[in-house]
Amino acid sequence: MRNKPGIVLILLCVFVTYSHAQAVRNITLKEAINLSLENNKYLKVNQAKVDEAIAEVSAAKDKRLPGSTISGSYLRMNNADIDMKIKPSSGSGGSAQPGQSISADQAMYGILNVSLPLYTGGKIKYGIHSAELLAKAAELDGENQKEEVIATTIEAIANLFRANSAVTLVKESLEQNKQRVIDLSNLEKNGIIARNDLLKAQLQESNVELSMLDAENNLQIANLNMNIMLGLPDDTQLRLDTSGIVKSKEDRSLDDYIRSALAHRKDKEALGYQLDAANIGISVAKADKLPNLSLTGGYIAGYIPNVIAITNALNIGVGLSYNIASLWKTKSKIDQAQARVNQLKWNQSIMDDNLRLEVSKAYMLYTSFRKKIDVTEKARIQAEENYRIIKNKFDNQLATTTDLLEADVAKLQANINYTATRADTFVAQKKLLLSAGLLSQDIDK
Repeated sequence: MRNKPGIVLILLCVFVTYSHAQAVRNITLKEAINLSLENNKYLKVNQAKVDEAIAEVSAAKDKRLPGSTISGSYLRMNNADIDMKIKPSSGSGGSAQPGQSISADQAMYGILNVSLPLYTGGKIKYGIHSAELLAKAAELDGENQKEEVIATTIEAIANLFRANSAVTLVKESLEQNKQRVIDLSNLEKNGIIARNDLLKAQLQESNVELSMLDAENNLQIANLNMNIMLGLPDDTQLRLDTSGIVKSKEDRSLDDYIRSALAHRKDKEALGYQLDAANIGISVAKADKLPNLSLTGGYIAGYIPNVIAITNALNIGVGLSYNIASLWKTKSKIDQAQARVNQLKWNQSIMDDNLRLEVSKAYMLYTSFRKKIDVTEKARIQAEENYRIIKNKFDNQLATTTDLLEADVAKLQANINYTATRADTFVAQKKLLLSAGLLSQDIDK
């Protein structure tokens, strides 16, 4: 009796562990997409890139602010001889006379300098504009990555739906085969059928059991893949809301999708911003030929014992600088910037061609799967009716066991093909929308 509490505690722990292992979560398509966007590590990397680009904009704007430096030194000297050339004022007492040499062994000074750029040939303005364009390009790259994550999530959901449906169909078929073996065993005992027919049924039952193992294994892998994508515990069993996986319809023409891709694809838009930034790079390179003008101000203090003391030496002025070497060094920079522009222009042209090809392939694939849905649905209905007829004939001893087993296999395969085609069509539709830059709009509906 003393061990009862311990036994109860152990059983409770086992129950809790079992319940946790069998945790089931209902999930919709929209919820799955939101979770994948929230937990995707690649999107977090892209967000860090966007943050970096935004920081670059701030850094470019900071160049408009004044710069300030402060410096100071203490120097030991080897008894330097200082010849004062300045005539001392009256009443200077023991100060050195002009031409008199003074010995000094140390010196101290401090300088504070502030400089505000007034004109830099436009380099600051161009730099800010370029940084802003590149930040927009980074944001668009992130948006494009989001759409790819959504498409990947949709494909994973379709795989899970496909695997789940296969398990359900194979399980039903296995139960039917087990019952058939029982029925045929009774017929064989009564001498109504040959033992060979019973062995055929038992062999098919074994084959369906093997198919069941494969189907369950595929389901576990698909479920684990979804859990990883959604950031859920690995042992969570997902139960899908399959209302979104229906016979999809996209009735726009191929030209409509191509025009949409050229107008709405985020990666194409991002490349356009990169090209604009590259064009500004040419202006930045040309600005090196122009002078720089700045407003300067500062404070100087110095002290050499027995010689000089400087305080309150405030100064303000205008500074002009010009890099003469820019006259022969700038051309190569301009050529480099122009080459970058040319590369991006050709990349833009290549992207347009690739978009047309990508959209065309996605459109043809989707159109093909839509036709396959009609074909596989008709085949499923035909297989169901064929099995019903063969089963009726078999019950009336007008069909062989082989005919019945073949009809059963054909029915199972037709149902699996129909389910898989529905999932494939769903994925093909979303990939078509992705290629046309319309996926996010479709998901938000």
